[in-house]
Amino acid sequence: MDNYIFELSTAVTRETVRYQNRFGIELAADVYKPKSFDESQQYPALVVGPPYSGVKEQGPGIYAQEMAKRGFIALAFDPSFNGFSGGTPRHASSPDIFVEDFLASVDYLGTRSYINREQIGAIGICGSGSFALSAAQMDMRIKAVATASMVDISAAAQMGTKEERQAQLKAIGEQRYVDFESDQPLLGARGAGLADETDDPVFREFGDFYFTSRGWHPNSITMFTQSSNASFMNFSLLSKIDEISPRPIMLIAGDQAFSKGFSEQAYAAANEPKQLVKIENANHIDLYDDTTKIPFEKLDAFFKKGLKVK
Repeated sequence: MDNYIFELSTAVTRETVRYQNRFGIELAADVYKPKSFDESQQYPALVVGPPYSGVKEQGPGIYAQEMAKRGFIALAFDPSFNGFSGGTPRHASSPDIFVEDFLASVDYLGTRSYINREQIGAIGICGSGSFALSAAQMDMRIKAVATASMVDISAAAQMGTKEERQAQLKAIGEQRYVDFESDQPLLGARGAGLADETDDPVFREFGDFYFTSRGWHPNSITMFTQSSNASFMNFSLLSKIDEISPRPIMLIAGDQAFSKGFSEQAYAAANEPKQLVKIENANHIDLYDDTTKIPFEKLDAFFKKGLKVK
């Protein structure tokens, strides 16, 4: 059951591929190509990562398809332990491995004869925005990086007082004993669900996407193993964001998004060349799938300039 939340355009083709990351986990990805694709030519390429708990059949596929229409080869992947990718336990989360998934996707694209290795960029949506930026910090093969509705997952996990964090870590430590003796680690709370006016507005916003026909997918349960959060509390994803320069960064955020502060903070910490694009009348979720609000023409211009596409 694929359950793509969008129709495949007649202007592109889509192929599902599989490849391994350096941990030996097999990743599932969709590669979108322009209909005019000629294997004897070389093309610029983009890796597109999903929102935190999202899958390739949702927003990443929309971004990949739209960028393929504009002449890029675009790969949308499922993160390790999630979607149709491999890895156990299911729905685990790891800052190191999720960053590695971007690097492994570059490995795959860069070993295709029809890809120009000097013209590979990355797009990260929501949590993958922080993973894409973190990947670019260490992987010089990524020549330009853009994010949409970026959330720094490590910074979010580290919010609160020392006492609050240590209370969480104590609970996780105790849960690890239980997980060790169980077949499946305990899953944490859902990040979204069907909600009404009495629920938290952010929870309701996510529910309007993940738990309605707009964005529902059976592989996207908005839950991760509870013990996963400890790694993010001990790992800073964007500590070297200034070292991405002179490669360009574009940060896109809705002007009404609860998450826009993450993009603003990343923009302040990054060195030039950088862009902060705020979309009027857009919330966090709008930049997952609303093609009337996602600035694809700006993304096209950004990557063609950043990747030196003639």
